Amino acid sequence: MTHASAGHPAISTVSARLAPAPGLDILSRHEVARLRDASAGGLHPLLRRCALAVLTQGSDSDDARALLERYPDFDIQILQQDRGLKVELINAPAQAFVDGRIIRGVNELLHAVIRDIVYISAQMEAEAFDLDSSVGITHAVFEILRNARVLRANVDPNLVVCWGGHSIPRGEYDYTKQVGYQVGLRGLDICTGCGPGAMKGPMKGATIAHAKQRRRTNRYIGITEPGIIAAESPNPIVNHLVIMPDIEKRLEAFVRISHAIVVFPGGVGTAEEILYLLGILLHPANAAMPFPLIFTGPRESAAYFEQIDRFLRLALGDQVGERYRIIVDDPAAVGREVAKGVERVRSFRLDNKDAFFFNWALQIEQDFQVPFRPSHEAMAALNLHRDQPAHRLAADLRRAFSGIVAGNVKEEGMRAIERFGPFEIDGDREVMQALDAMLASFVVQQRMKLPGTRYEPCYRIRVD
Repeated sequence: MTHASAGHPAISTVSARLAPAPGLDILSRHEVARLRDASAGGLHPLLRRCALAVLTQGSDSDDARALLERYPDFDIQILQQDRGLKVELINAPAQAFVDGRIIRGVNELLHAVIRDIVYISAQMEAEAFDLDSSVGITHAVFEILRNARVLRANVDPNLVVCWGGHSIPRGEYDYTKQVGYQVGLRGLDICTGCGPGAMKGPMKGATIAHAKQRRRTNRYIGITEPGIIAAESPNPIVNHLVIMPDIEKRLEAFVRISHAIVVFPGGVGTAEEILYLLGILLHPANAAMPFPLIFTGPRESAAYFEQIDRFLRLALGDQVGERYRIIVDDPAAVGREVAKGVERVRSFRLDNKDAFFFNWALQIEQDFQVPFRPSHEAMAALNLHRDQPAHRLAADLRRAFSGIVAGNVKEEGMRAIERFGPFEIDGDREVMQALDAMLASFVVQQRMKLPGTRYEPCYRIRVD
C-alpha cells in the first residue's frame, strides 16, 4: 500500500499480523489491555512511538515528531489469542519488510520493545522497584538488564561501550568502523546507544572482525530510552535492544555492564555521557577502581578533543585528566589499549570478588540516578559554580547537557522550547564562557542536528 501524508511524498506501507519472536510467547490479559490502552495513563502511545522507531531503522531524521507525522496512520495492536500472542501492524513502514514478510532482526527488536515496556510497567505498577534509594535504583537497572537477557555469567569481561554523536561527518564515521574492527579482532563485543553515526560504526567494523575470527555468538547491544529512540532509531546491526525507563538508568546501565568505554566525537549527548562517567569516577570511593576510558577520533578531529579536554580541566580541575586517555588517528592503538584495560578490569574484579557481568562495586550517588526533568525552572536552578566538589559540579553540568539534548530532539523538550523560548543557563563566568564556546563550535560543526537541518539553539548561556 502506498499513500501520501501531509507535507511528505508518497510512502509505502504494509499491514501484517506477526507471530512473536523467541522470548515473548505470552502476556496476561491485564498486560495486553495496558498495551492497547491509548488514554493518557495507558501504554499504547509509548508502544506506538517505540515500535515505529524500530520499524524505520536507518531513518535519516532525528526529529521524533517528524517520524510520527510521516506515518500518521501507523498503528500496532497486541492480540491475545487462544494459541498465544499476535502482533498486528497497520500501515507499517514498508522498509521493515521483504516480499511482504517482516525482516527477522526487525521483528526481534520489535518484540524487545514490547518486552521492556511490559516488564517495566508491571514492576512500576507493583512497586517492585525501590526508586527512593541509590541501592534500589541500581537493583532496578540490574533487573531490567537481566530480564532483557544481556547479562551473561561465566564469561570473561569483553564488553566495550562506544559513545559518540549520531550526527558526524563521513571521515569520523569511517574511523569509528576502523576502531570497531580493531576491537572486534581482539574478541570484544560492542554496546552503544543503538542509533546511527558513532553508535553504528563500531558495530559495523566489529562484524567484519568477528567474521574473520569466526566468532559466532557476538553481542551488539543497543541501550536506549523512550524519549530518544524515535530520534535515534536502532541501527540494523543491533541484536540485543534494551529500552530503559529514562536517561539516568540508561547511563547507569552503560557503566555497570561495560568493561571499557571508547568515546568518539559527538555533540551535547556525548558531552552529557562524558560528564556522567567522569563525575562518578571523580568520587573518592571510586579512586582506586580501574575503568578504561579512551577519547579517540581521526586526525581532523584532534581539535575537538583538545577543546573537550580544556573544558573538562577548567570546570573540574586538572586531576580529571588522569581518568581518560586521548588517542588520535590510531585505531590499532585504541584496540590494544582497550584490550589491556579490560584485562586490568578482569584482575580487579577477581581480586575484589565482583561480578564480571555487572559492576556492583562502582559507587554512584543519587545525584546521578534521579531523573532530571529539564524544565525552564530546573535548568535555571542548576548549580554550575566551582565552589563545590568536582563530582557534584559534574552532576549538574551533565544535567545542563541533558536539557539541551531534550530541547534538540525530544518531543517534550522541543514543545517546551516552542512555548517558553530557550533554556537559560547560568553559572561560573569562566565555565560559562568555555561552555558557550564549545556549544557554538558544535553548531558550526553540525553536531547538534543531522547535516542539512537548520539548527535553532534551544539554550541561552549567560556569560556576563
